[in-house]
Amino acid sequence: MAEHHGHDHSHAVVTEENAKKLTFALILTTTFLIIEVIAGFITQSLALLSDAAHMFTDAAALAIALVAIKVGKLPADDKRTFGYQRFEILAALFNASMLFMVAIYILYEAFQRFSNPPEIQSLGMLAVAVVGLIINLISMKILMSSAKDSLNVKGAYLEVLSDALGSVGVIIAAILIYFTGWVWLDTIIAVLIGFWVLPRAWVLLKQSINILLEGVPEEIDIEKLRQDLLALKGVENIHQLKVWAITSKNVHLTVHLFAPKADRNLLYQEALELLSHEHGITEMTLQIEDDACAVHSHQPDIAHDQKDSGHSHPH
Repeated sequence: MAEHHGHDHSHAVVTEENAKKLTFALILTTTFLIIEVIAGFITQSLALLSDAAHMFTDAAALAIALVAIKVGKLPADDKRTFGYQRFEILAALFNASMLFMVAIYILYEAFQRFSNPPEIQSLGMLAVAVVGLIINLISMKILMSSAKDSLNVKGAYLEVLSDALGSVGVIIAAILIYFTGWVWLDTIIAVLIGFWVLPRAWVLLKQSINILLEGVPEEIDIEKLRQDLLALKGVENIHQLKVWAITSKNVHLTVHLFAPKADRNLLYQEALELLSHEHGITEMTLQIEDDACAVHSHQPDIAHDQKDSGHSHPH
């Protein structure tokens, strides 16, 4: 006997709120991007240009995230039963890739400048960096709350955060160059910005790839989940346990419970409560079985999750 449960969550209000936040941040970022690129060439500051490059990825990230929200709202059809929700993850993956490319470019340009540092106009560099920091802080404030619930918005938020730190670095470099004349500080700050971005880009890239590969989400403890299911009254073993995610907050599960002596309705409700409230599963399919033959008909390597010493293979 199969029991199916699916939560038809409507995130229309939250999604629309995210779209408004992203749109406002995109307008701010794009406006300043144009100013910073022009100022970077005028002042000959690599740190300012690297900050402008980050600002460009910020603008791209915000634009892509906004498109992802619009596309993700398209309904499911016969060919795409989950709709277009996963476009969010593709957008996050693209943003992470862009961060990698920008960081590598900055490091390359910095290497070229160590041997031939240009004259830096520190006051102009300082003024632009201060305005950039203000713009980034405003964008961060707008995106912060939504970044906790959406990997897509998180990608955009991380890029704005990295650019804010870049602006701080440029401000420090500009002040020091003004008082000491050490123009090489501009290149050092640019390198530090590049090295700061790389590990954060890697984290976002890893999370995105894991979801695309339908791996177990990082927030899910698969062993604890398995043991909790086995601890339910009447459950003798489990098999076909698979956990994966469609988007950052849309976690799916399928599992077969072998419980020949259990009250099926009661077990189903208990399992439902456990999975949704204790483990954050949003969509699930539970199959409760009482036929030992059905258990043994499945592959041996996933059919023996015994209460004392079982194994299962998450998808």
